[in-house]
Amino acid sequence: MQTRHRSGCSVKLGPRHQQRGFTLIEAIVSLVLISTTGMALFSWINSNIITLGRVQESNAENAATLNALEYMHNINPMTSPQGQVDLGAYRISWKAEASTELHDGADYPYGISPYQLGVYQTKVTLQKSDGQLWFAFSLQQVGFKRVRDISQPL
Repeated sequence: MQTRHRSGCSVKLGPRHQQRGFTLIEAIVSLVLISTTGMALFSWINSNIITLGRVQESNAENAATLNALEYMHNINPMTSPQGQVDLGAYRISWKAEASTELHDGADYPYGISPYQLGVYQTKVTLQKSDGQLWFAFSLQQVGFKRVRDISQPL
């Protein structure tokens, strides 16, 4: 079989020099390259999915923390030192302990308030609906209780 080059010379090629497709080595090399690229891509996608799961869990914890703080804002630790409440997908539990002695409040212009006040350290835990502990945090709250009736002078 003869072929012509640009220079016009004809070159005779034998059956060893004719190529009709990929050799087995070329096919194996291309498969190795494709599989290596695929494994790297799979690893990258997997790490992104794991990171996305962590971000979603963090966002859920932040939203639950905000809900728990808002709920605990309405709790008086002096009158309700412990308790729990279900809020849909999770349960809030708290336990408050006094961190200061009780003091009479000051009232202007009469001098003493009808309330006693105290600072409480409150431990708040959140559990998932299946009862598994999700996370916990602590906060300080002011507790108050009406202890006297002060009539205002006329």
